[in-house]
Amino acid sequence: MNLAAIQRPSTLVEEVSQRLAKELRRDRAEEWLPAERELANQLGVSRTVVREATKRLELQGLVEVQHGVGIRRSGKLHKPLNGSLALLIPDEAGRLTQSLEVRLAIEPEVARLATSRVSTSQMRDLRKVHARLENAVTLPEAVEADIDFHRALARATGNEIFSLLLETLSDLGRESRMATISHAGVKRAIEHHAAILHAVEAKDEAGAARAMQHHIEVAVQDLAAGQSGGRKHRTKKTPRTA
Repeated sequence: MNLAAIQRPSTLVEEVSQRLAKELRRDRAEEWLPAERELANQLGVSRTVVREATKRLELQGLVEVQHGVGIRRSGKLHKPLNGSLALLIPDEAGRLTQSLEVRLAIEPEVARLATSRVSTSQMRDLRKVHARLENAVTLPEAVEADIDFHRALARATGNEIFSLLLETLSDLGRESRMATISHAGVKRAIEHHAAILHAVEAKDEAGAARAMQHHIEVAVQDLAAGQSGGRKHRTKKTPRTA
């Protein structure tokens, strides 16, 4: 990085934050920012200003400050909104249900757009991720492969907002998939993803959207069934012993 000194002293923390954010967007190859002292020298500000600016960027999910190590680029722009969801909807079951409703509204269109825009390399990525789901041995492996398939579809749309919105739901998606795959088994997820993948390969936009809609509608049902079963299990009375 080669940064010019800040000229206006009135909003130093804000300007340093904006300057660093701009540089991070411009130079995506750099994983680590220069040391705090070096940033302060380049920008012509105090280390305290740099420290406050990087804290702000960390809250926004742009960087990760590792004390004693350095300031690292972070691709976790979704984290602030993810934290807000937990505050807005404290009940976990409610968050999972509502997240699936949002995905049901968004992801069929993601599948449709991905079908019309997917590149050859992105198509290869989708096949590789699907193969990971087919070959998953453990539940966590299956869940991560499932999430990565939906991520790959979002990337194939070329729409960064779709990717960010779905990444915001990724942690909730991980929890809901643990519940639904545990309830229905991984075979159903494999079959549903295969139907989506085949539609994308065939350039069948409507078919991809329908397959995705069906996939998530079934997930909503599986989640409800799993939550209902869990409630029954928790409220079941322990039989008395003689």
